[in-house]
Amino acid sequence: MDLPLNVDVFCEKELCGKSTRLIMNPENKEVTHIVVAEKAFPHAEKLVPVSMITESTPHGIWLRCSAAELKTMDDFVIERFVSLDDLEEGATGASSYYLYWPANYIGTIGAPGAMSIPYEVERVEEQVPAGEISMRRGVQVRASDGPVGKVDELLMDPATNRISHLVMREGHLWGAKEVTIPVSEIAKIEEEVIYLKLSKEEVAKLPATPYRRKRD
Repeated sequence: MDLPLNVDVFCEKELCGKSTRLIMNPENKEVTHIVVAEKAFPHAEKLVPVSMITESTPHGIWLRCSAAELKTMDDFVIERFVSLDDLEEGATGASSYYLYWPANYIGTIGAPGAMSIPYEVERVEEQVPAGEISMRRGVQVRASDGPVGKVDELLMDPATNRISHLVMREGHLWGAKEVTIPVSEIAKIEEEVIYLKLSKEEVAKLPATPYRRKRD
């Protein structure tokens, strides 16, 4: 079964979103969820169990739920506002906002023209189960002697929900090709890099097909 990223997702034949990430256990290579950005504004990203997938091709994913049911699923991204006092110095997500006074007020109240407002936003980007990681399309693939391409999609055995192959894209879009790599040749999976047991030369000898994705 193809597990493509950045493709249309359909809920009961109705277009309801787009796939953005996969959630997987990097140790046993089991995929547990896909992340779907809803079509409707504000395009909230939802965690969808892979058991909800009825069909998946390189160009689309079909779910056994309605768009309304998708909306009730757990959020992948959570935002919450916190004060400066609640964050450690240098915490990720800290940002300063400024209030600019009208020109006729400057000098009248002794303002320098802008005043910093202590206002922090903490973004909890990935609501991922313990021991699992999220994977996006375009993650770097590295051979034993250096980078060789980027992740285009993964293939999963529907009987076990485990990855069977990695589909890697090589080259630029106008000359790109896809190489399918068995999971047995994957040494390690991290969120931003997949490491292969193969060398660049060995990867180059693998059968390749023209890049087949209809759109990027």
